[in-house]
Amino acid sequence: MSMLTNTLGRYFAGRFVVAALGVFASIFLLLVLVDYIEMVRKTSGLASASALMVAETSLFRVPQLLEKLTPFCMLIGAMTCYLALSRRLELVVARAAGISAWQFISPALGSALLIGVIATVAYNPMSANLRELSKRMEAELFGSAPGGGIQDASGFWLNQVTSDGQTIINAARSEQQGVRLTGLTLFRFDTEQHFKERVEAREATLEAGHWLFKGVRRFSLDSPPVDQATLEIPTTLTEAQVRNSFSTPETVSFWQLPSYIRSSESSGFATAGYRLQYHKLLAQPFLLAAMVMLAASVSLRFFRMGGVQKMVLSGVGAGFLLYVLSKVTEDLSKAELMHPIAAAWLPVVVGGLTGFLALLYQEDG
Repeated sequence: MSMLTNTLGRYFAGRFVVAALGVFASIFLLLVLVDYIEMVRKTSGLASASALMVAETSLFRVPQLLEKLTPFCMLIGAMTCYLALSRRLELVVARAAGISAWQFISPALGSALLIGVIATVAYNPMSANLRELSKRMEAELFGSAPGGGIQDASGFWLNQVTSDGQTIINAARSEQQGVRLTGLTLFRFDTEQHFKERVEAREATLEAGHWLFKGVRRFSLDSPPVDQATLEIPTTLTEAQVRNSFSTPETVSFWQLPSYIRSSESSGFATAGYRLQYHKLLAQPFLLAAMVMLAASVSLRFFRMGGVQKMVLSGVGAGFLLYVLSKVTEDLSKAELMHPIAAAWLPVVVGGLTGFLALLYQEDG
């Protein structure tokens, strides 16, 4: 019996992993296609934008988008796996051999936990690095000319005050969590708050005690525009302060989050977003296991008994409600109305208990 259980366990685990990876790959290809079409639309007027570079930029942007959909990939993959097993009557044979539902769900739970650990410690840093690479390629595509694309009022804003006066910085794109900026517009004021000049620059890098701008064009009220190769503007900002303004927790890899939390605390900045992201990544393996539990609770019904469509819709609805709950707790945590640990682990507990109780009612109730 032990040999039979181990053999079936490996079989069920393999079927689940194949189904989950298939869903993951399908959504990945769909996102790449949609993002590529959108990037082609944006770069249609740029002569320097090659099709290969646009495709690479889209390819590097997608992994971080897909990371947010990983729980749904697990949910749909598990539902697909168990529905296929049920349709082929393999679950009937397993039950007839004396194997309970808990025994053929356990391999999928273990696989989901392993996939979650890999997603946290390996996939998350890779997606963060690829996102930084895509930002650099976007800067090459849209910011190749001085002042290119910097008239847009969106992007990132930064205000600094020094002994020379006030400088308001608008950057279209940010790299390295704000240490390097591209597509810039600066509004400079003197110590009396009188407008001094407007500066456009291709890129800027934060160095010790100053910003170094390249590809500069300066506009003032009483003289024609002046082009400069470089321009240095003093600053009292540190890397930690710039990161707090320009970076988002999702763009920081799992291994870098503890140092970001410590640097933000020492600089006096709010760390709720970073703490929430850190605990969400820690809870990710258990969230994927909870998704498998939810999927199993709605996918083990035999096809001949009917009502499969309603069960599948209820599983999708439960996953959507769990997503809404996670967004609500995330917003409450970022507003410092809920502790990050509670916000990260509440969806895991709710989803896991819901699936467990539903399975308990179906199998042993």
